[in-house]
This record gives sequence, structure tokens and C-alpha cells, in this order.
Amino acid sequence: MPVGTQAAVKAVSPRDLEEIRAQIILSNTYHLAMRPGHELVREAGGLHRFMNWSHPILTDSGGFQVFSLAELRNIREEGVWFRSHLDGSRHFLSPEKAMEIENALGADIIMALDECMPYPATYDYAKKSTERTARWLGRCVQAHSREDQALFGIIQGSVFADLRKESVERSLEYDLPGYGIGGLSVGEPKPVMYDMLDVIMPMMPKGKPRYLMGVGSPDCLLEGVVRGVDMFDCVLPTRIARNGTVLTSQGKVVVRNAEYARDFTPLDPECDCYACRNFTRAYIRHLIKANEILASILTSIHNLRFLIHLMEEIRRAIWEERLLEFRNDFYEKFGRE
Repeated sequence: MPVGTQAAVKAVSPRDLEEIRAQIILSNTYHLAMRPGHELVREAGGLHRFMNWSHPILTDSGGFQVFSLAELRNIREEGVWFRSHLDGSRHFLSPEKAMEIENALGADIIMALDECMPYPATYDYAKKSTERTARWLGRCVQAHSREDQALFGIIQGSVFADLRKESVERSLEYDLPGYGIGGLSVGEPKPVMYDMLDVIMPMMPKGKPRYLMGVGSPDCLLEGVVRGVDMFDCVLPTRIARNGTVLTSQGKVVVRNAEYARDFTPLDPECDCYACRNFTRAYIRHLIKANEILASILTSIHNLRFLIHLMEEIRRAIWEERLLEFRNDFYEKFGRE
């Protein structure tokens, strides 16, 4: 899912997203509540009309953003007090408030409020936090008021297998339409993340989406799918694009580097995106060095299309029962990170 934090995917228009065949995008509850405000979005007819996106939208609960404000928040059982990153004003976010905001925004999939703990965390802290997330999920279920929105719970537990199992069991009590996996890709080594997925996935119900939150590098997408993950989101493809780095079938290319000044080939000869069909590395490097906005547009379109196409190829490999072979072939060309 391309990330449109503030109801816009950075440097990419809805028309471009449709052309690269994005199926669903993610927006952020915290940022939209702070600006322009969820009531304004409701007045505009909901996020779909506000941003002119007719396809599915997922909103997270804002928990990750609030809990990342370590110096500016105070966690309590009833919720969390925090100060806005915009002007320092004081706000309160509870499970009930998160549901009020997300119901107003009107996304198709909404996430329960959880406590996204830092890595590393002590076992005692992780246990208390995981138990609080479970209690908050129950409050979100009670407060959720729109049948046309699918509420997903979020599994926590840091890097402790017993806490992850407990979180899955507590979440499954509510028989929700889908489940997010939070608190991973927050600084722990990738093998540790994979170990936690190995713990969680055998317990997950079949036929319901499993969403690994905040993960978007090609290797993590592959390893996640192999373990049973269905959905991913991450700012990585557009963030590195704005810094002049693109993902290609042969690995990452830092196209701003001098070695590409006279490279008149596409960013990736195997890519079918607008940037690769029409422009060269040399031209896009020139745009980057000249600080032209078009550089970010083209590299962002390419990186998103690269990952969406990768997922298309993964789905085809699953259908043809050759997923592990596909993974090995991909690593031979792209390399491992």
C-alpha cells in the first residue's frame, strides 16, 4: 500500500497511482486529525471524496505517531495525552477517540488504537503494554460505529514469543475482518522480525488478511509473504526516491551519483512505469542535481510501480506454486539487504 500520510502520496497524483495499478493506499489518522481535522474531512464527504481516490483506503489509528513523540506524551489506561508536532497544543487520544476520528474519515479499513512500544523494551514493560493494547482493542470494538468500515486489531508483544502468542489469542476473541502485526521493523534485526512472524502466522485464521505494518523493502516483502503475510505499507519507496535512490531488478541504484551522468538507459529496463518508458538515468540525474520537482515525481512513480509489480509477480508465483523458486531467482538478481 503506497502511503498517503496526509491524504496524498508524496509527489504522486491519484491518476499516477491508478496507472501503476495501486489497489489501496494508506492515510494517517494522527496527521489528518491535527490538520485539517477529521470534522472537515467528514464535511467534505470523507477521505475518498476529499482526495479524489475511488479505490480502497486504510487509515491507521495514529498510535505509532503519538507514541513516537516520546518527549511529548503521557500514556495512561484511559488513553494518551500528547502535544501536537505542529504547534505544541495538547490533545488526548483514546480508543474511543481514535474510532470517532476514523469513522469520520471514512476509510474502508481502520486500525484499532494500540501502544507501539520501542525496541528494545524490557519484558515487564512489553507485557504491560501488550495487555493494555488488548484492553484497548475491546474498547475500539465497542466504540466502532460504522458497518461499512472493517476494523482490524493489531498484534503486539515486542520480540517475546509468549507475548506475541498471547496478543494473537486476545485479538482473535473478537473475530475481526483482519489483523495487523505491529511493533516490528522498529529497529530489531530482520531475523528477529522473521522469528516473530514464524511464531504468529501458524495461529492466524485462514481467509482473513494479515497486515505487516510499516514494512516495505523488497526482501521483507518476500520473506513476509513466504510466511503468510498479505498486506504491507511503508514510506520507504517514496522517501528514498526523493533522495535519488531507485529500486531496480538488479538492486538499488543511487541515480544522483556521477556515474549515471551519461547513462542513457532507463532506470530499470525491465520496468513498465511511465518514468522508465520515457526517460533515462542521465536525464533524471540532471533533474535531481537541478532540484527539479519532476525528479521526485519520476523516481517515486518508479519505486512504487517496482514494488507493486513485485507483488504482482509474487501472486503469480503463488498461483503457479513456485514461490520459493521465485524468491531465490529474485535474490540472485537484486541481492540481499
